[in-house]
Amino acid sequence: MVNRNVIVELMRTGNLFSDMINTALQTRGLTIQQFNVLRILRGRNGLAACLESVTNDMIHRMSNTSRIVDKLTEKGYVIREVCKENRRKIDLFITSKGLAIIEEVDPLLIKKEQELTKTLSTKELEQLLQLLTKLKSKHKH
Repeated sequence: MVNRNVIVELMRTGNLFSDMINTALQTRGLTIQQFNVLRILRGRNGLAACLESVTNDMIHRMSNTSRIVDKLTEKGYVIREVCKENRRKIDLFITSKGLAIIEEVDPLLIKKEQELTKTLSTKELEQLLQLLTKLKSKHKH
């Protein structure tokens, strides 16, 4: 029964934290999935990313990444270009406007993350991260 309780609490906590982070992002007109795509593209440091690689790096892998990229393109945060080596492939890049919104949102998220984890010490956070990583590593797809 303790196994089920752990799973249920992980799911409840994950949903609660997602909701709270989503609420913080909504003040800047972003969803958590849109922010995740922008964060992934920022991490490419100006290099192209294809839709498949972005999808693989997403936290919420069931997201419709193509639709999310469409929304970010409409907002001017992402551009799509036809790949020069393979014309059937589309390369994605974050724009300066996309970088600016991330820079604006980062401090909000840092504050929210600190708020959500303030009841744990640094040592406890490190232990929790280690345990969650251990659980996930055995079940990765």
